[in-house]
Amino acid sequence: MKVWQKKVIIHGMAYFYTAAGINHFIAPDFYLPLIPPFFSQPELINIIAGITEILLGMGILYFPTRKRAAWGIILLLLAFIPSHVYFIQIGSCVEDGLCVPEWIGWLRLILIHPFMIFWAFWIGKNPRIYG
Repeated sequence: MKVWQKKVIIHGMAYFYTAAGINHFIAPDFYLPLIPPFFSQPELINIIAGITEILLGMGILYFPTRKRAAWGIILLLLAFIPSHVYFIQIGSCVEDGLCVPEWIGWLRLILIHPFMIFWAFWIGKNPRIYG
C-alpha cells in the first residue's frame, strides 16, 4: 500500500469522526430520536457521544494517541449497536427525521458497522502506517 493511501485511511477516519461529533451539536434533533427510550437522559448521551467522537477523531491524527483512539472508536461503535437495533425495531423511520427502507438499517448494522470496526481495528494494529 502506498503512503498516500495510508494517509487517506487515517485522515478519512479522523475527518469522519470529527465531523460526526460536531454534527451532534449542530443537529441534535437528528440523533435524539435514534437513542432508545430505555436510556435515560438522551440529551446527555448525545453530548457525550459528540465530544467522544471529536476527541477520538482528532486522536487518530496524532501518532502517540492513534492506537488508543482507534480502540476507543471500536468501543464507541460497540456502544452504538443498541441504537442501530432500535432503529430497525422502529421500522428504520423516525417521524420528521431519518426515514430509509428497512433493508438499509439492516445493511448498516450487519455490513457497514462491522466494516467501520475493522477500519478502526486495522489502524489500531498498525499505528505507524506512515511517517
